[in-house]
Amino acid sequence: MKIVRRIGAPPGRRGCSSAQNCPDVFELSDGRFAVIGTDCTHELDAELPPDAGRADYERIVVVTRETLIRAKSDIPDV
Repeated sequence: MKIVRRIGAPPGRRGCSSAQNCPDVFELSDGRFAVIGTDCTHELDAELPPDAGRADYERIVVVTRETLIRAKSDIPDV
């Protein structure tokens, strides 16, 4: 598995001035997506709807609205 490309605008174009807290989205060579964001599993786990599940190795990651909106145009429809 490798990172193929960034999805959306680079952090610098979204106003991120350091590499310390810059959410990001990447497309992987196997078709999945990798997300850099804040781990909010502890805060949000109990808020998940009844039909949502999370394995012990999965995390609930939060990214800024701007990050996802700017990524939208790069995400394939199919």
